[in-house]
Amino acid sequence: MPITLTEDQISQCLLDAMESDPSSDGFSEIELTEETSLKCAAVLIPLVWHNEEWHLLYTRRTDTVESHKGQVSFPGGACDEDETTPEQTALREAEEEIGLDPGEVRVLGRLSNLITITYFQVTPVVGVVKWPAVFRVGEHEVARIFTIPLAWLANPSNRWEFEMQGRTRSLIAYHPYDGELLWGATARMTVDFLKVLGL
Repeated sequence: MPITLTEDQISQCLLDAMESDPSSDGFSEIELTEETSLKCAAVLIPLVWHNEEWHLLYTRRTDTVESHKGQVSFPGGACDEDETTPEQTALREAEEEIGLDPGEVRVLGRLSNLITITYFQVTPVVGVVKWPAVFRVGEHEVARIFTIPLAWLANPSNRWEFEMQGRTRSLIAYHPYDGELLWGATARMTVDFLKVLGL
């Protein structure tokens, strides 16, 4: 069944979740100690209204990019020194990676931070993208842009959680969708978003 929450309802869900846990500390893929040094990063979780239902927009990274080669991800990256909010970082990175005009995004809120195995503290920023959109892909970084219906992502039979040797935390992976494999930190952020929406 298509998910048809309004933008305001989604925004309220995000606000309620942050108010219930104002620490902003979410899932960590690593064991944290007092000596752990984390790098700042943010991603944009782009929501698009397409075919009468919500979709999430993803990118697949190229095989020539510096890190996470060939993986499915949200647009995003490390914070610049002059950036004071995750929203600034997420919107700048989305513009650099896929040519998304920040003026075409309505930011609805944030999810709790996720700490990755590469020692990044990532803040996911949720925003609605006007659709259809015109993209300008950074060919070095992005091989493909695609969307997945929120209803498909919310179906528990389309994903599983598993342990991987050498990892102290479980991983989430989805069954392939249109030939694309969504797993790891991006899948975790996707599921976090679904939980906030009560899906």
